[in-house]
Amino acid sequence: MVRYSIDVDSAKSAKARGSYLRVHFKNTRETATAITGMNLRKAVAYLSDVQDFKRAIPFRRFNGGTGRTAQAKEFGATLGRWPVKSVEFLSGLLKNAEANAEVSITPFHRIFSHADIFLLQLKGLNLESLFIKHIQVNQAPKQRRRTYRAHGRINAYMSSPCHIELIVEEASKKVEKEGAVIPRLSTRRLAARQRLAA
Repeated sequence: MVRYSIDVDSAKSAKARGSYLRVHFKNTRETATAITGMNLRKAVAYLSDVQDFKRAIPFRRFNGGTGRTAQAKEFGATLGRWPVKSVEFLSGLLKNAEANAEVSITPFHRIFSHADIFLLQLKGLNLESLFIKHIQVNQAPKQRRRTYRAHGRINAYMSSPCHIELIVEEASKKVEKEGAVIPRLSTRRLAARQRLAA
């Protein structure tokens, strides 16, 4: 069993993760931050629009040299990009989390059996009410290559892969407020009001 960075109620949530993914950490972190807290369907539609260059991902932390775009205004930012590869990886993980929300796999061990048998159980979460509760992108170990420079020198030419974990959860039903609560006044304040009224 793999550990996630937060604990959630597994009956109302589904998880997905990818490790050592060959996609830029910085771009993926900005993309993940943009979809945190979104409804699952809206997040998938948003990422699809980013792939078609209709909407941008706002770059807030790792934004050195990032150009300005009017599409970032919807998020209250000025800098934005369209990191297509990061969007592809996150879209795949969202699809995986959606599938995990429908069906859960539990190991079932029989006595005298050497093979593990898995049971498929319907988790039955409402897919329309799922939202992205938690998404985290961590740096993975860099992969090393070399590039050849002038005057016979060699420099490092490394990739920056990442680990991604996300948790989708069923939104709880909103509880309606009761009627307006009338504040109770102390006897001292009631007496003061009566003096003022008289």
